[in-house]
Amino acid sequence: MDFTSLDDLRARASRLGKGPALMILAEDGREVESTLRHHVDAGFRHIVVATPPGVALPPVLPEGVHRLTLDRQPDDMAATCVNAFIAARPAGAWTGYVHNAEYLFHPFAETRRIGEALAFCAEERRDAVLTFVIDLYAGELAPGSDGVDRDDAWMDEAGYFALARWGEDGPLDRQLDFFGGLRWRFEEHIPWTRRRIDRVSLFRARPGLRLLPDLTMSEPEMNTYACPWHHSMTACVASFRVAKALATNPGSRAAIRGFRWNGSIRFEWQAQQLLDLGLMEPGQWF
Repeated sequence: MDFTSLDDLRARASRLGKGPALMILAEDGREVESTLRHHVDAGFRHIVVATPPGVALPPVLPEGVHRLTLDRQPDDMAATCVNAFIAARPAGAWTGYVHNAEYLFHPFAETRRIGEALAFCAEERRDAVLTFVIDLYAGELAPGSDGVDRDDAWMDEAGYFALARWGEDGPLDRQLDFFGGLRWRFEEHIPWTRRRIDRVSLFRARPGLRLLPDLTMSEPEMNTYACPWHHSMTACVASFRVAKALATNPGSRAAIRGFRWNGSIRFEWQAQQLLDLGLMEPGQWF
């Protein structure tokens, strides 16, 4: 099932059913195929790929993958497309999103599929999974490259931290702003509003729910890292997106000779590595 516009998505995406569904925001053509393959293998029943003009998809798409053709790339592509998707999803249906060259990892992903993880979260009365964006980058940044290399991918082992998230009446309950990775090390090239690495990448759709411009959800409880009574499951999004931007944007590419430092380690493409580093939490799921 392909969608010809955002209005068409709102009108017909309910036919995808209640199984876990993911939206991939294809900002450009980089690693679209590998992003699709990773999430099909993770167990998403349906995947909608939002493609603006000039972004080509593989000629043959896996079963369950659907095109969303955009007439232009929205200024706020994530909120615009994801909110249209939420509006069409059945109440309670698990829904997620990533960009191209981003790879979602849930705890124990090597042996358990995404549906099992989300079923556990629902049993725990959690309607969202907080995720942390872990920046990936090429080990060698050659002139003219875009910082993306799946075969030589590196990540930061250290340098992650959290600060209290403040509301009008003080610190918000069980909400923190998380930082680290390339956004922290190259902060002079990153607008301060885009330096956080926390994102709610998985959530249960409900009427009126919105993804806000700062990538938090309109329902405050969905932005919490844990429920009031015990730790909750979190997940990671391994992402080349920041490396790609820093390596190609005119304001930063001339100033950056490489991304590796003494806190870099090779990325093993395993959820267990992220668990071992404490970058995601299985909660009560064993």
